Amino acid sequence: MINEVRDHWYWRPNWRPGRSFYTWHVVFPQDATVLAVHKAYEQLVDLLPGVTPVPAQWLHLTVQGVGFTDKVPEADLEEIIDATRRRLEHFRPFEIRIGAPVVDVESLQLPVTPVERMRRLRAQLRGAVIDVWGRDSVPALPELDPHISLGYWNQDAQAEPLRRRVNALSGGVAATELTEVALIQLTRDHKQYEWTTYATVPLGIQAPRGGAG
Repeated sequence: MINEVRDHWYWRPNWRPGRSFYTWHVVFPQDATVLAVHKAYEQLVDLLPGVTPVPAQWLHLTVQGVGFTDKVPEADLEEIIDATRRRLEHFRPFEIRIGAPVVDVESLQLPVTPVERMRRLRAQLRGAVIDVWGRDSVPALPELDPHISLGYWNQDAQAEPLRRRVNALSGGVAATELTEVALIQLTRDHKQYEWTTYATVPLGIQAPRGGAG
């Protein structure tokens, strides 16, 4: 259990204002279940000190990064998308369950399960990048800890007072179906994650084949 939370919005290595990043996320622009969960905790987030709320339109589940947009040629990106489509042809859609809020070191987050299924999805997305660029091109990362953030801490603070406030509002488990992943062009200016969607890839749908019929 963490003792302190920290400001999430420091500039990570290689990030700078105006720079964007290609990454695979699950996004929820029209998911009624996720939007309802966000609404249910909106007042809690607004009352917590030192947190930057995530607006409903920017809710996301981070899965696998690709690279900074100024370093990824468009032709390579298209090859990565094609490799992803092939890898996800037989990866069936699945239900994800969204738990009650947890105070984490940099965010107030909703844990997502099943963890192993999400990690297998990430392995396929990493594999598609390796298919195009080779194994040395993808850095080693910690194991995926699937979650949807409701807000990010914008100052250092003791965790226990925040945890007491969060735990006072009990919450159940919601469920929705994960049917696709989105390749997005992500920015983190203005203390907010925002993006445009470059491509979406459905789960469990065979990629079209070229050639005459």
